[in-house]
Amino acid sequence: MDPFCYKDGRLFAESVPLSTIAESVGTPCYVYSRAMIEQQWRAFDNAFAGRDHMVCYAVKANSNLGILNVLARLGSGFDIVSVGELERVLRAGGDPAKVVFSGVGKADAELRRALQVGIHCFNVESEAELLRLNALAGEARRHARVALRVNPDVDANTHPYIATGLRRNKFGVPIDTAAALYAHAKTLPHLEMSGVACHIGSQLLELDPFVDALKRVVALVENLRHQGQRLQHIDLGGGLGIRYRDEQPPSPQDLVRALIEHVDKVPGCRDMRIMIEPGRALVGEAGVLLTRVLYLKHGQERNFAIVDAAINDLLRPALYDAWHEIVPVTPHGKHETRVYDVVGPVCESADFLGRERKLALTAGELLAVRSAGAYGSAMSSRYNTRALPPEVIVDKDRIHIVRRRETIDEMLETESVLPD
Repeated sequence: MDPFCYKDGRLFAESVPLSTIAESVGTPCYVYSRAMIEQQWRAFDNAFAGRDHMVCYAVKANSNLGILNVLARLGSGFDIVSVGELERVLRAGGDPAKVVFSGVGKADAELRRALQVGIHCFNVESEAELLRLNALAGEARRHARVALRVNPDVDANTHPYIATGLRRNKFGVPIDTAAALYAHAKTLPHLEMSGVACHIGSQLLELDPFVDALKRVVALVENLRHQGQRLQHIDLGGGLGIRYRDEQPPSPQDLVRALIEHVDKVPGCRDMRIMIEPGRALVGEAGVLLTRVLYLKHGQERNFAIVDAAINDLLRPALYDAWHEIVPVTPHGKHETRVYDVVGPVCESADFLGRERKLALTAGELLAVRSAGAYGSAMSSRYNTRALPPEVIVDKDRIHIVRRRETIDEMLETESVLPD
């Protein structure tokens, strides 16, 4: 299902013309399809076919309350990496008993709040964190459910900034020392060692890295079982990639089928719950960034389409040299096709949305940046004192503004000048 299709010469989001949304909320703005988000979540959930499991959306991919609410209504779990994300999940109607807390640097206040609301599990990433969590759980007179996040030293074959499963990465506990840490954790009175977790990176386009990591994880589980450790779940993280240009990632069904197959090969793992944490795969292709052409600037070496969206609205091209398809909202063919760099107004040479794109453009027309639903709005900023972009969820023929455009006063309200 592609919710962004041309009808009668106009690009639609489900049953609403994108031009109508631009007229209503202005540009730049993000637009998401509720139907596609729900379809993608159900694809993962249904792929387990009755097997004990939990699909936990990786909130960092897109933390808008409207999107979290759509997923909470489906019964989704949530993978968080900060107390701010926890509060977002709670305000969106998410169940804290379906929350897993990942991240290498959880502060005391974050751990205390997660203990207070009763999250499902802490994915602990170091011995120091394990000891601190035990102490804080004791102070709170609670037991914390824990999974050690192990680092399997598997190459995810992805961009180095989003690879997390190699020895040189900061994430997790080396898998060859994990058994000793589980044994030590068993002696800590305020912890319940309930699982093992692993996440090797993002935008993975092959099954082999997932399977390689899983084989090492289930071997660890078997080793722990022989030592008397009885774990209840395996958390295999997220990372499934999407199509930006011509990528052909595995489907959710293919991924889940491969995971179940290899988990069930190990007798001690067959009754364990499988948890996964997709983020980009749920929302990435469900969103576009709408932007309007301000000026066309033709030069001897480069032609520039200067638009009103910028690096502060979509950081991925500058940060990862990422490629996003850029298409006209109303193709017309009345103007000469040229090769443009599509750039924003921010004072940085890295402020571009796409380079060397063949487009027939005129000033004032609308463009849609495809596959922008993940790590777009979530990584946006107010650089150059530019307002955060509004966000809209389309539900069939209705639009819901789930983040309105902020005013200058709202941007500056937490700041102050010095007293006289």
